Amino acid sequence: MPVGPTTRRRQLGADLRRLREAKGLTLEEAGARVGISKATLSRYETKEGTVKWPAIDALCREYGASDAERIALVELAKGAKIQGWWRSLADPIPESMNLMLTLEDEVVREDHYACMYVPGLLQTRAYAEAVHRASEVQCPEREVQHMVDIRMKRQELLDRDDPPRIWCVIDEAALRREVGGREVMREQLGHLLALTERPHVTVQVLPFSKGAHAAAVGSFAILRGPTPELDVAYVDLLSGGLFMEKPQELARYRLAFEYLSAQALDLESSTEIVHRISKES
Repeated sequence: MPVGPTTRRRQLGADLRRLREAKGLTLEEAGARVGISKATLSRYETKEGTVKWPAIDALCREYGASDAERIALVELAKGAKIQGWWRSLADPIPESMNLMLTLEDEVVREDHYACMYVPGLLQTRAYAEAVHRASEVQCPEREVQHMVDIRMKRQELLDRDDPPRIWCVIDEAALRREVGGREVMREQLGHLLALTERPHVTVQVLPFSKGAHAAAVGSFAILRGPTPELDVAYVDLLSGGLFMEKPQELARYRLAFEYLSAQALDLESSTEIVHRISKES
């Protein structure tokens, strides 16, 4: 299975390019100064493949980086191959899930728009099981449990000492869709309300009364890295999902999320509607 770039590797590539351009050097000129080819330096900057930390140290010195920045980038280079907890799992996972976990492991903020189901990070186990059984009707129960285990493990990022900011705009349809039966839905809605009490979790509801909106095409998420150039948009597809990181693509999804958040109910009103739907379940 091919391995997607770690967030460390993506950060390193972006910083190397920024430093080189600030120095006014071409790829060929910069590479020649430290004894590496233009192709190798281009690969270093495009966030793909392995890197050699002595070359990173030499590049930083040529670019005039501060000692603190040079040391930080060398540490990034040394840690670029580090893979997350999911690499030790006995059962394989879909490639799109591997990349999601890689990016999410070091994300600083996630923006979710959900029109079909409650976002995975906010799901109860029973709800997640029902979602997977419905989505993969021919999937063996062992595989269902494996995928749900991964989803539950993902949620541990909410309990970190310095957790990422999670901002979710959830369509009213996702809250009213009875997934797994009434008891499962009642538990799920209660769990959602409990999560909204955490300072780093924001949930807004986009009610039916708002009519047409900016994301009629479907659910998506924006995984935000330490700097904007590390952001990635993820769009749900029947085949698994699509990751996008081109500036124009990201701009479109960032704007869509801003519009959705503006159209959605405020936090107090959102909590009230979730309470109301829960009582109706």
